[in-house]
Amino acid sequence: MSASHKEILKLAIPNIVSNISIPLLSTVDTILMGQLSALHLGAIGLGGMIFNFVYWNFGFLRMGTTGLTAQAYGAQDDYKLGVTLVRGMLLALLLAIIIFITQEWLLEAATWFFAVQDTHAPLIAEYFTMRMWAAPATMLMYVFMGWFFGLQNAIYPMIITIIINIVNIIVSYLLVNEFGMEIRGVALGTVIAQYTGVLLCFVAVAYKYSRYIHLELIKAALKISELVDFFKVNSNLFIRTVCLTFVFAFFYRESSIAGALALAANAILLQFVNWMSYGIDGFAYAAESMVGKYAGAKDNSNLTQSVKISFLWGLILAVIYAAFYYIFYDQLLHLFSSDNDVFAFALQYKLWMVFFPIIAFACYIWDGIFIGLLAIREMRDSMIVALIVFLSLYHLVETADPLQGLWLAMFSFLIVRGLLLTLYWKNVTVR
Repeated sequence: MSASHKEILKLAIPNIVSNISIPLLSTVDTILMGQLSALHLGAIGLGGMIFNFVYWNFGFLRMGTTGLTAQAYGAQDDYKLGVTLVRGMLLALLLAIIIFITQEWLLEAATWFFAVQDTHAPLIAEYFTMRMWAAPATMLMYVFMGWFFGLQNAIYPMIITIIINIVNIIVSYLLVNEFGMEIRGVALGTVIAQYTGVLLCFVAVAYKYSRYIHLELIKAALKISELVDFFKVNSNLFIRTVCLTFVFAFFYRESSIAGALALAANAILLQFVNWMSYGIDGFAYAAESMVGKYAGAKDNSNLTQSVKISFLWGLILAVIYAAFYYIFYDQLLHLFSSDNDVFAFALQYKLWMVFFPIIAFACYIWDGIFIGLLAIREMRDSMIVALIVFLSLYHLVETADPLQGLWLAMFSFLIVRGLLLTLYWKNVTVR
């Protein structure tokens, strides 16, 4: 089978549907809290970012699993398909235990780093303590989703993600509006939704992929020689993801320092970024699956074709997002908050939101391609350089206008990543 528009759309459309629905976990929370007060809105935005700071750092569980699984699928290596899932699950549970044990320290560190104001601190602590119970489910979900993507199956993740979000919306709404649980309610809604998703993943594996799973894989998953390669891939992805998470954490921290109004406005604007990111990531995830499969099969012709197709569709979607934000920006702001001051503040950033998809799409697509190739070192290096540029530029312009400087630094971060990965592509080899 050759790489084609039909193949990428078959993978990307379910990914886009499921990925766009992922931000609903935070979007619904943001809307529910925004109707209570600006204080609740800022707290949920900051509380969500604290969890992203913790969990995004372990996104390598999904990315590494996708790349390894896709290449095993292309090579028709059933043993490696099974052992990748088991190894990923064991690592996910270990990390969840560590996170749960260190949660008090994590909250204290996050409160300091994000410069959480005294007015926000009690609400954030409530949210954090409740949501921490979802740690095992969140870690396992990364692995399961990555494994399904690597198997060229985007349908199961789409169905599971939609169900997760339906559960989250219904439960969070009831807990907040019927039981008066406020911020604890949206946190508990997310916990219940995450465990629902994990249960569905186990059912899906038992139903369709049980032939890849057997007890001997647990022993095989602990082989030292194979663990070295597994951790090499995931450690570089971890470093890359820490850099990415730090950028958004820093963004929220500076917004928090600027005051409750700036924090509330940027909490909304970063929801727009989430919508765009998860949409374009639909094609990035498709690129991971396709590129990984053709890399595993040593089919360089179709690999190159899949790269071209991924970029074409990524650009098309970026233009659609830009047009959508340009036309409906005011209405979207009103959806998130009825506070006129928040609306007026966020209105200043319309052009940033309109151009963001055009600037950002290339590095998103490149990420998918490099994950499929398991060219993780290049991803790590480009992210480190982009982070240095981000911090340097922000500190150069912050005295003139700190918040405009944040968005300028963010754009530079995206541009540098895209340019460096483009240069690396000329020298990268199938691994």
